[in-house]
Amino acid sequence: MKRHILLWTAGSLALFSLLCACAPATPTPPTVTAEPTPSPPTSTPLPSPTPTSTPTRTPTATSSPTVTSTPTPARVAVQVSRVVDGDTIEVMLEGQAYTVRYIGVNAPEIDGAKPERMGPEASAANQALVGGKTVYLEKDQSETDKYGRLLRYVFVGDVFVNAELLRQGYAAAQEYPPDLKRQPLLEQMEQEARQAGRGLWAAPPTATLGANAASGCPQGCTTPPPGCAIKGNINSQGERIYHVPGGQYYDKTTIDPANGERWFCSEEEAQANGWRKSKR
Repeated sequence: MKRHILLWTAGSLALFSLLCACAPATPTPPTVTAEPTPSPPTSTPLPSPTPTSTPTRTPTATSSPTVTSTPTPARVAVQVSRVVDGDTIEVMLEGQAYTVRYIGVNAPEIDGAKPERMGPEASAANQALVGGKTVYLEKDQSETDKYGRLLRYVFVGDVFVNAELLRQGYAAAQEYPPDLKRQPLLEQMEQEARQAGRGLWAAPPTATLGANAASGCPQGCTTPPPGCAIKGNINSQGERIYHVPGGQYYDKTTIDPANGERWFCSEEEAQANGWRKSKR
């Protein structure tokens, strides 16, 4: 029995071996070689750009534009030979005499039977500014006026004479088209004089000469009242002229109240009543 079991077992093993030999070999699956996982590219650090120093623009200080004064128009130097009145002079230019009328200015008159108030003072002020001096004439548009007088702005040193007479109150600003280049300044100077009460713009003395000539002369005006020594004379041409003590004709002048003559206590009072000062 044991021998039969051994034989069956040996036969079974032999049959199994034969079968295994005849069966096709099961292919061995290929070994998959894992491809190396590419490492992410090592980022080569870009060289840090060396900061290029952008040149700092230092702001250049913009200089304020230089105020260039308007070029001074051509001025002509002349010698003053005579002061005619408060707004007119005579000058010598290249050996020839010319009469110059100030532009934009109107001063009181001194000619005629009845000089205008402040006329003598305006003439004296003009004399003080330009008399005998070298002055500079500046033209506007017109060459002359209808009387043939040169129309000019007048300068002596740094003084603009036309404007100075207005500033002191010895003249009034007046337009003479087309010569208006400096008119705004001239009118400004007149306003300054008005506001300050200078010259023409000062309150005039109260006139004392009324219908009754003796009203201001308690002694009948044949002899001066105390403190009133100015003689107001009326000459043969009807011109009213006053004389102050020390004048050339003072002692020869007599006062006739019947003729409208009278005594005055001040030159301002005489001028306010229409008299002008004697030239001598």
